[in-house]
Amino acid sequence: MADEEQQRAWLAYIKVQLRLVYEMNRQLQSDSDLSLADWDVLTALSRKRNRQPDHHHLAAQIGWERSRLSHHVKRMPPEGWSNFVTADADRASHEVRLTAQGRAVLERPLRSRRVDQAAVLHGVPRELLDPLSTALEACTRTSSPRITPFAGNL
Repeated sequence: MADEEQQRAWLAYIKVQLRLVYEMNRQLQSDSDLSLADWDVLTALSRKRNRQPDHHHLAAQIGWERSRLSHHVKRMPPEGWSNFVTADADRASHEVRLTAQGRAVLERPLRSRRVDQAAVLHGVPRELLDPLSTALEACTRTSSPRITPFAGNL
């Protein structure tokens, strides 16, 4: 059971995380009619230039279940940002592929790339930035090994 300090830190983290997700989603919708989930899929795909990620690895990289990824890719806008196809190397597995239209969406300038600072860090005193970074980096090092920490473009 968490002690009082851990509970306070956890609740503060949850509030910041919810605010960040809200602001990112709101700005992405405003800038480009993308949802944050669409952005997550497209940016994960854009980092796999030399090989297409299979469905399992892409879901783990984003931190989603495979079924969520499948359903989301099938619901993505009909502009053809990505394709969900049978893998060339292994006909029993599936790949999600970024299309030229999807890459073009990612190359458009978006205000949302700056939302992290505007929505979250503006109220943090400068002397607390280093301890905050250290604490968050420690959390990332001890997170689930099946999830690749996001190193996206935002």
